[in-house]
Amino acid sequence: MIHPEKIDTLLEARWIIPVEPAGAVLRNHAIAIDQGTIRAVMPGAEAHAQFAPDEHIVLGNHALIPGLVNLHAHAAMSLMRGIADDLPLMEWLGNHIWPAEARHVDSNFVFDGTRLACAEMLRGGITCFNDMYLFPEATVGAAVDAGMRASIGMIAIDLPTAYASDADDYLAKGLALRDEYGRHPLLSFCFAPHAPYTVSDRIFGSILTYAEQLDLPIHIHLHETTDEIRNSLKSHGVRPIERLHKLGLLGPNLIAVHMVHLNGEEIELMAQLGCTVANCPSSNLKLANGLAPVAALTSAGVNVGLGTDGAASNNRLDMFEEMRFTALLAKAQSGRANILPAWQVLQMATLNGANALGIGTLTGSLVAGKAADITAVDFSSLELAPCYDPVSHLVYAAGREHVSHVWVNGKMLLNDGELTTLDEQEILLRAEFWRERMATESKNY
Repeated sequence: MIHPEKIDTLLEARWIIPVEPAGAVLRNHAIAIDQGTIRAVMPGAEAHAQFAPDEHIVLGNHALIPGLVNLHAHAAMSLMRGIADDLPLMEWLGNHIWPAEARHVDSNFVFDGTRLACAEMLRGGITCFNDMYLFPEATVGAAVDAGMRASIGMIAIDLPTAYASDADDYLAKGLALRDEYGRHPLLSFCFAPHAPYTVSDRIFGSILTYAEQLDLPIHIHLHETTDEIRNSLKSHGVRPIERLHKLGLLGPNLIAVHMVHLNGEEIELMAQLGCTVANCPSSNLKLANGLAPVAALTSAGVNVGLGTDGAASNNRLDMFEEMRFTALLAKAQSGRANILPAWQVLQMATLNGANALGIGTLTGSLVAGKAADITAVDFSSLELAPCYDPVSHLVYAAGREHVSHVWVNGKMLLNDGELTTLDEQEILLRAEFWRERMATESKNY
């Protein structure tokens, strides 16, 4: 007689959408989880016979999907949500955001802001975020407390802040942080030069050397505005992408954020060199920067992931919104209703982002051997009825309010809409503390 195998958890749902293979929808299947890892994805009846779980969870009218991967965030900026809205990017940054940061941002600000962001992201089904901000050690602390997966940006910028005196100091501190936490099971690292207009050729050269030695991604704002391109032509004689190409930074490890203003040659270059684009449609729309040519990028073979950007410019950390905008805007731009089908957009929000971060073998799809990073979406609401195609619903009908459960590395972080690792009231109190402090000390933002 064969005895069922003991495991930690068995999850059953009406639909499982594994992302791999592309477009697959598994009905009445189960996910077997043990020690944080997916052991198997199989029909429910077979799972009952093969496994004896300590915990058996049946979600009768839900879809289980890979946890969403937010490929570009400034998590701590959640504490600046709503500051200086309705302004163009450089005025918003130069006259409001950068002065506010200089006055208020320290490790406590980053820790509290990141905890607020983690809470919002978990409630919206996000299990992993790629961050770029000051005091990344505080981001580490907040992400670890929440139990989220995070890619920590080792930021570099040729401007002094309370965090670092110059670009070399930024890099030294970032590398020291990676040395300390590089083996943490929920953390990965990437280099995060802010933008071409804030980083010198010398520092780009140092980053490239380190990135090649350590095999780490490089995460950078690129071709976000026409002003950025105009100023690059004036200062360097070339567009920013060409400058980075000459410096050797374009390649499979590059995560280029925004990429709004591109010509055909640049799109082909990105495809040939294996670069990734992080599309942030809500932020681009709100700052009136333009629209990334996502249909042309994907048609050329460029890996495209999705990001929310920070809550100061979005103002939501909502990957369901980013999926819907990405799909609809690409159709409108291309004039082709069949461009970017729903399964492809879901892949952008999951596996494409994980691959860009170098953790695609760990997360981004629901297959045996990967970490159990899982989001459950409840399809019971009347606004989701009837459901003919659950993948279509995820992109065009469902929202973050329909997320019911979230697991990271097999640990439940959201249970029927309730956070399990974070104290919501404490987070709200800290957010109010910072609002009062910032509102009292300045009337400019």
